[in-house]
Amino acid sequence: MTLSVFCILLFAALLHASWNAIVKSGSDKLYSAIAVSGSAALIALILLPFSPQPTLASVPYLAVSCALQVVYTVLVAKTYQVSDMSQTYPLMRGTAPLLVALISVLILGDSLSGVAWGGIAVICLSILAMAFNGRMQARKGIWLALINSGFIAGYTLVDGTGVRLAGSALGYTLWTFFLNGFCLLFWAMLVRRREVTPYLLASWKKGIPGGIGTMGSYGLALWAMTQAPLAVVAALRETSILFGALIAFVLLKEQVAGLRIVAACGIAAGAILLRLS
Repeated sequence: MTLSVFCILLFAALLHASWNAIVKSGSDKLYSAIAVSGSAALIALILLPFSPQPTLASVPYLAVSCALQVVYTVLVAKTYQVSDMSQTYPLMRGTAPLLVALISVLILGDSLSGVAWGGIAVICLSILAMAFNGRMQARKGIWLALINSGFIAGYTLVDGTGVRLAGSALGYTLWTFFLNGFCLLFWAMLVRRREVTPYLLASWKKGIPGGIGTMGSYGLALWAMTQAPLAVVAALRETSILFGALIAFVLLKEQVAGLRIVAACGIAAGAILLRLS
C-alpha cells in the first residue's frame, strides 16, 4: 500500500469517528442518523450534475448496497436501544473486517500477504478487546451487533466490487449517499413524520457537518478500494475506533484507561503492519 493511500484512509477513519460522535451526541440516535444521512443526500443531489456518472454495470450494486445500508442504520439504532454503545459499536466494527477479508480472498479473488493478514488480525482483536472491556449488559445487544457486522461486511464487499466497475469513485459515492439518504428520509416521513420532522428542523446544524463527514469518510474509502485490496481498506477504516477513543478522551472528557489503552496501541500497531504489507 502506498503512503498516500494509507494517509487518506487514516483521514477517512478520523472523519468516520467525527460524524459518529455527532450521531452519538443526539438525543435520539435513529433520528440523528437520519439527519446525517438526509444532509448527505442533499449534498449529493447538488453535486451529482457536476460529477462523472457511474457505469450501468454498477447500478445493481448500488441498489443492493442501498438496501443493506438502510437495514444497517435501523439495526444500529435498535442495538443502541438495548445495550451499551461503547461496547456494541466496537463489536460490530471489529468483526466486519474479518468477514470482509475471508470473503474477498476466498470468493472475490483478492490476495493478501502474511503481514497484511497479521495487521488485520491485530486490528480486529484490539477492537474486540475494547468491546469486551467491561460487563456486557444485554445479550440481545450482542446478537444484534454480530448480525449487523454481517451487514457492514455485506455493503463493504458490494460497494468494493461496484465502485471498481463504476469507472468513477465520485459518481458512485454520490449516488450511494443520495439513495441511502432518500430511502431513510422517505421511511421516516412515511412512518414517523410527527416525531422526526421537528427533530430534523432542530438538528440541521449538526446534520450538515455530519453529512459532510460521512460522505467524505466513505467516499475516500470507496476510492481506496480501487487502489488496494478490500480487506486492507476495511481494516484500516476501522482505526476510526482509535480516533473515537481520542475524541472521547480529549473533547468529551471520558475516562479511557486499562485494557482500552492497550487495545488502542494494538490498533495503531495493526495499522503500521498494514502500511508495511
